[in-house]
Amino acid sequence: MDNSDVVIVGAGASGLMCAIEAGKRGRKVRVLDHANRPGKKILMSGGGRCNFTNYTIEAENYISHNPHFCKSALSRFTQWDFIDLVQRHRIPYHERLHGQLFCDDSAKDILNALLAECRQYGVLIELNCRIDKLQVAANGGFLLHTSLGERRAESVVIASGGLSIPKMGATPFGYRIAEQFGIKVWPTRAGLVPLTWQADDSQRFAPLSGIAVPCRVDYGGRSFRENLLFTHRGLSGPAILQISSYWRPGEALTIDLLPDLDIGERLRAERSAGSKAKLQNSLGEYLPKRLLQALLDQNLLAAAAANCSDKQIAAVAERLHGWSVKPNASEGYRTAEVTVGGVDCDSVSSKTLQSLQVPNLYFVGEVLDVTGWLGGYNFQWAWSSGWCAGQYV
Repeated sequence: MDNSDVVIVGAGASGLMCAIEAGKRGRKVRVLDHANRPGKKILMSGGGRCNFTNYTIEAENYISHNPHFCKSALSRFTQWDFIDLVQRHRIPYHERLHGQLFCDDSAKDILNALLAECRQYGVLIELNCRIDKLQVAANGGFLLHTSLGERRAESVVIASGGLSIPKMGATPFGYRIAEQFGIKVWPTRAGLVPLTWQADDSQRFAPLSGIAVPCRVDYGGRSFRENLLFTHRGLSGPAILQISSYWRPGEALTIDLLPDLDIGERLRAERSAGSKAKLQNSLGEYLPKRLLQALLDQNLLAAAAANCSDKQIAAVAERLHGWSVKPNASEGYRTAEVTVGGVDCDSVSSKTLQSLQVPNLYFVGEVLDVTGWLGGYNFQWAWSSGWCAGQYV
């Protein structure tokens, strides 16, 4: 039997960060993962460039049944702390919109930095390791029955992630462990995920695939101003990915396709000026004509602005500023970037990430009921929660 001070289940962002910090404290650390290589989601993130954090990190950027839970970890290991690690490893990076930070070259730079730190502090990583059973040992600690044999540890950290992108190896392992020990798990759903059309809408809007426009999308008191992308199957783009983490099936989104313009006011001004331009041409200055043809009545589009009634202008404004869309469903975990829901934060210490019910059992990263917005927030939660647990395991 192989003994360790700490066994971490999951060689992803939070697991590797936890391993590094525990190793710094002189702990004998072993990381187990069923995949054939560590950090698979790190490598594929951000289009292969890894959006590793954001200049602005606030609790308001996270979804949880306990909205205060994330504050402790995020304040103790901040975005600036991770940026220090990136700079120490001389990884070139750049800022994109909304404070998002990406590698200049490759996500491999982030993973290689984490693995170098693991090597420096003597962390052992075992891959292709399936865990069949976790149990509390008779004389304390934990016993793990794995495909590579039995492993024993004083502490176990569950860093196995959520259900998103199963082709990358996502499993419900962490939730099963929580339930095994009587720890509450909130129902999960796909987050940061494209939404699909209803059958009727699909016929009308699927031909618009590839069109992207800036918009503001509103749902349930939440609003995001980002780009919207039409696809063959539905709606995507940053605005939709952001709102998808809040959206519930059967409910409608409201989309303002001209968030920087009062189109009613503009059309009334054209009418006052006696414009003979067809409405399709006037509106075509602001939106793709194919999109206008899918949204508005063809006879109305053929009318001149000078001949439009107040009622017609109001109808155009209502459609373009308040387009109501009721998606059929999300694309699901297959394409979701994150999992919403998970291990109940009220069952875990916000300071140590240790279970309040099971001594020396810890939960970090996406397996917890903490879900960040698009833009580096989920990676920062992984770094912060992993770092905090690493101070105590």
